Amino acid sequence: MSAPPPAPPARKTSALQGRLAKLGIAREADLLLHLPLRYEDETRLVPIAELKPGAPVQVAGVVEHAEVTFRPRRQLVVRLRDDTGVLTLRYLNFYPSVVKQLETGARIRAFGEVRGGFWGEEMVHPRTQTLAEGSELPAALTPVYPTTAGLAQSALRKLISRALERCDLADHLPDDWRKALRLPGWERSLRHLHQPPPDASLSALDERNHPAWRRIKFDELLAQQISLRRAYAERRQHRAPSLLPSGKLAQGLLAALPFALTGAQRRAVNEIAQDLAQPHPMQRLLQGDVGSGKTIVAALAMLQAAEHGYQAALMAPTEILAEQHYRKLAGWLAPLGLQVAWLSGSQKKREREANRALLASGEALLAVGTHALIEDDVLLTRLGIAVVDEQHRFGVRQRLALREKVDGALPHMLMMSATPIPRTLAMSYMADLDVSVLDELPPGRTPIMTRLVSDARRDEVIARVRDACLEGRQAYWVCPLIEESESLQLQTAQDTFERLTAELPELKVGLVHGRLKPAEKAAVMEAFLRNEVQLLVATTVIEVGVDVPNASLMVIEHAERFGLAQLHQLRGRVGRGAAASSCVLIYAQPLSQNGRERLKAIYETTDGFEIARRDLQLRGPGEFIGARQSGAQLLRYADPDADIDLVEKAQELAARMLAEHPGTAERLLERWFGGRAELLKA
Repeated sequence: MSAPPPAPPARKTSALQGRLAKLGIAREADLLLHLPLRYEDETRLVPIAELKPGAPVQVAGVVEHAEVTFRPRRQLVVRLRDDTGVLTLRYLNFYPSVVKQLETGARIRAFGEVRGGFWGEEMVHPRTQTLAEGSELPAALTPVYPTTAGLAQSALRKLISRALERCDLADHLPDDWRKALRLPGWERSLRHLHQPPPDASLSALDERNHPAWRRIKFDELLAQQISLRRAYAERRQHRAPSLLPSGKLAQGLLAALPFALTGAQRRAVNEIAQDLAQPHPMQRLLQGDVGSGKTIVAALAMLQAAEHGYQAALMAPTEILAEQHYRKLAGWLAPLGLQVAWLSGSQKKREREANRALLASGEALLAVGTHALIEDDVLLTRLGIAVVDEQHRFGVRQRLALREKVDGALPHMLMMSATPIPRTLAMSYMADLDVSVLDELPPGRTPIMTRLVSDARRDEVIARVRDACLEGRQAYWVCPLIEESESLQLQTAQDTFERLTAELPELKVGLVHGRLKPAEKAAVMEAFLRNEVQLLVATTVIEVGVDVPNASLMVIEHAERFGLAQLHQLRGRVGRGAAASSCVLIYAQPLSQNGRERLKAIYETTDGFEIARRDLQLRGPGEFIGARQSGAQLLRYADPDADIDLVEKAQELAARMLAEHPGTAERLLERWFGGRAELLKA
């Protein structure tokens, strides 16, 4: 009996595992779902005489001449001849082994993109292989996979080919469902994508609308929906304080407000109140456009907890935003006899300890703060509701930390976002949340006029700022960077502040950016609020939460560099008072196509949901879902916008699969996510 083959060296195996891990491949089964980016057709040869520039093709022939030349630079130039003509192969970077392979008289195949050269058609750095007698062409299109340094395409293809023979390819979609959806079988789809036959449609494969691709996308969406539904059901098994609304404190606050709630706000308040009355934790997302009034809705939810002697905490991602919330809530709630504790990283030790003591003793039922709220020494043992503003800016662990302040019953969770989430994303990524939408603005908000101005007309913009401020109004001037960057050549906040201070001596100009000490930042913002500063030069720290009704002009420097959602957020800092408001977007030429599309979208509409839809088309879902997946890309192939029909079918079938085929549902989750499905629960 022959001895077993020796095991590969441990170091080599661990190096391979490390490279595969970078691609998200932890198990052999994960290789099956590592699908090609594109395909190359090496199944046929094109005669050299029929070559056309711009297309990647394969040719075969004999090396007629090969020479290393040194003008204009060191390069290997090869003349390849077939029965129809001659093609130049050019290598600018090469090893001696390449020179040896391409010696005169060698028979080779070359694959690459043809382009027009000075001496006729040529290929630069084609992929070549030496032909042995009787060499046959491949029988399938060649897949090109996402890879990483040190992991060759050939090695990946071998690993995937082996996985196709060794791993479970069982179909987890019941046959009658699959036929009703007109989808091909699982194994057939996988094999077609990894080893497509020569007659497969390259365009259908590359554009990912081939039936095999649709099957992969559907299973991915189905696994996602099952995971979200299961997370939703599991949360309802936990206990939470049942906070029936008595309405006493809420009525007192509403009676004192100088405005009435909009219909959308009343609807959201009622939805949240019903959730808080349940004995299981609320997990609700409150989304609304800039200025739609989310803070008052959150305040009424927090009061519902306070009415029962439970604590409520509101956490915001930046100190400026958190302090705005604190000032607003303290102003509303102090007349009701409620104390609001304030916690931030910049507080002096004595002030911080005093606020911690108020919370620990239960004297303060309400807390507002930044990440400081989730530090270990902050006690919120009777937390009834946790409100997280701009929830996509927090990681999973940070949001869970608030919930983990409590032993026993879990607090209710209300997440808020001023970045409207398109319906397709809400259906796919937020299917485990209940969603309340504020889709109308409070009366009295003035429409904002948006203007696009080339940076060549900067002096006109400065003159307009001067006029507006001398009339008693205030203005923002937003810059993207603090320090000079030669690569981006952007105006810095510091440079702009110094220039505007010199050019507008009649105005008081302030500067605020992320590197200022919190106390300095707060002092500048306070001066702007009191109109002691007429023009505020700032970075994007003012993107959310800043509410100065007298500010009616927003200037955004290098607007083409900002994301669409960010431009919309910044624009929303004006138009908060009765005066007509404007947002001037200064852009630099030349504009990229993407930059042009963003500026066109922000110019044409002020509707946050329409802007969100266009932003999704331009940039994909990352900005909207933020850190929800904590770095894991849980939809690799399906596109919620383009594949909306599959999202709807997956939503419909997820509940049925959990009810009728729970074991199959579990296997489907294991296939797609392994242990990563837990990330959806936060």
